[in-house]
Amino acid sequence: MRHGLSRFNIVSLSLGLAFLYLPIAILIIYSFNASRLVSVWGGWSLRWYAALFNDSPLVEAAWLSLRIAFVSASIATVLGTLAAIALVRSGYFRGRTGFAALIYAPIVMPEVITGLALLLLFVAIDLGRGFWTVTIAHTTVTMCFAALIVQSRLVSFDRSVEEAAVDLGCPPIRTFFVITLPLIWPAIAAAWILAFTLSLDDFVLASFAGSGVTTLPIRIYSDVRLGVKPEINAICTLMILFVAVALVAFSWLTRRREA
Repeated sequence: MRHGLSRFNIVSLSLGLAFLYLPIAILIIYSFNASRLVSVWGGWSLRWYAALFNDSPLVEAAWLSLRIAFVSASIATVLGTLAAIALVRSGYFRGRTGFAALIYAPIVMPEVITGLALLLLFVAIDLGRGFWTVTIAHTTVTMCFAALIVQSRLVSFDRSVEEAAVDLGCPPIRTFFVITLPLIWPAIAAAWILAFTLSLDDFVLASFAGSGVTTLPIRIYSDVRLGVKPEINAICTLMILFVAVALVAFSWLTRRREA
């Protein structure tokens, strides 16, 4: 039997990767452009990375986005994990299908509708919009993705290990923390990383839920309307590098644990 990729598969794979990553590659290359003009290549330079640290509005927006993403991803992962455990471990109960549908509905719901609904809620309860309202909005959506990832791991989980621990006298709570949690932690970590990147990328929810809160996507959108600044290419490249390092570290830790 012949192994390896055929020419057709190589071409198909190359086209798919080019479609996905060519725009990102161009952005990264132009972050090293010495010229201020986007359409003119002026040679390789790191000047815009140095200039980035003097652009305090852009740096503050990036720092705010990182803080919101960290807090919302952490809350979403905890809530999503609890929801997944409830769905998988409680067996069949009346209303289970409806409960599952309500958990996953925000995934397919347009963000404009979710953002408007959250805005009306915050106004109705007279909650001032700011850091925490944006965090709540991001948690609302990213929790669904976290629940989906953790649930898929729990469904394929071999419960005989848990049952053996319980038969040996281990209390259920201790069994969860000693047996279950270490075995499903890669799914929990993957859920956190996905929630983090989704929050970091969000524009619509932050626009509705935040008043005077300028996250990085909002700042970039505001600046791009007046023209693309080279500093924007630089900070986008740094964010891409940050996410890539996180994904590589997660993959390395997962393989090391499975080895």
